Amino acid sequence: MISQNTPLAVLKPKDFASDQDVRWCPGCGDYAILKQTQKVLANLGSRRENTVFVAGIGCSSRFPYYMGTYGFHTIHGRGAAVATGVKIANPELDVWLVTGDGDGLSIGGNHLMHALRRNVGLNIMLFNNRIYGLTKGQYSPTSEQGKKTPSTPMGSIDPPLSPLSIAVAAEASFVARSVDVDKSLTDVLETAAKHPGTSLVEIYQDCNVFNHEAFAYATGRRGFEKEDHVLRLEAGQPMIFGKDRDKGIRLTDLKPEVVQLGDGVSEADLLVHDPSDHCLAFLLSRLRHPEFPEPVGVIYAAEKPRYEELVAGQVAEARERRPDANLRDLLHAGETFTVEA
Repeated sequence: MISQNTPLAVLKPKDFASDQDVRWCPGCGDYAILKQTQKVLANLGSRRENTVFVAGIGCSSRFPYYMGTYGFHTIHGRGAAVATGVKIANPELDVWLVTGDGDGLSIGGNHLMHALRRNVGLNIMLFNNRIYGLTKGQYSPTSEQGKKTPSTPMGSIDPPLSPLSIAVAAEASFVARSVDVDKSLTDVLETAAKHPGTSLVEIYQDCNVFNHEAFAYATGRRGFEKEDHVLRLEAGQPMIFGKDRDKGIRLTDLKPEVVQLGDGVSEADLLVHDPSDHCLAFLLSRLRHPEFPEPVGVIYAAEKPRYEELVAGQVAEARERRPDANLRDLLHAGETFTVEA
């Protein structure tokens, strides 16, 4: 038996790995996310017995098998509903939801949206590879128009969804983005985990089998200089980007535009990032490559009442009002009838 005064061992990233062989396709971006997540848990001082990973269906949803924590592999698109139940039943748990652009934005879009607006204390990682990988390469809700796949041989005619725009519009209290192999991912996940409420981090993830290098511009592959295509957000700092930090984002007539610093344009003319500005967050969620660099980092963060706390408060109030109430009386209240043999 462990005494309350017994110091707990400091866990390392490897302590959060399970004994299962990690089985994704060689070169899959999920490997990098897994390693960084284990590092984040160690940095945060998380406890394995107090941590739960919930997932739906998809390549990303194998995540719970590879974590040396509690885990719950649910059904397609229902991870957010199960994670919400876990958090309400035991608010002391650190609950992570791992989902993908297919699992979370198609069949699971309704559940994800309501988890975000309720502000349940969940850390949501949404892997976005713009393809259905597990079912062999069909187009997904985030695939670009014109995408040719087995299910759209002539090219997709559907406009893509923006996970960040959906999250901001659904009144999420924390919205961020990173890239599977980017140096920012660890910091972004740590910040998200510390947020009191729902955090959603969209992670650009390479499916090297069915949609390889879809985000080459954000990873520096295929000859791209990634700093020319990524806008690294810092609170209170002007929106500057580029390998030589010589470009910026300016607002003109309420519309964002890319400008070159110098020749009459200075840092004072640029937009300054304010993570608490909801309107600015939506604007940032609409910046898309190749016209704009894509924002990486914390898009929006605000403190709001947490759903599990509101539920607990309502339950306490109900018990105070009716201390003698019981479930049998509730089920037999109102109009009832008896069926006799």
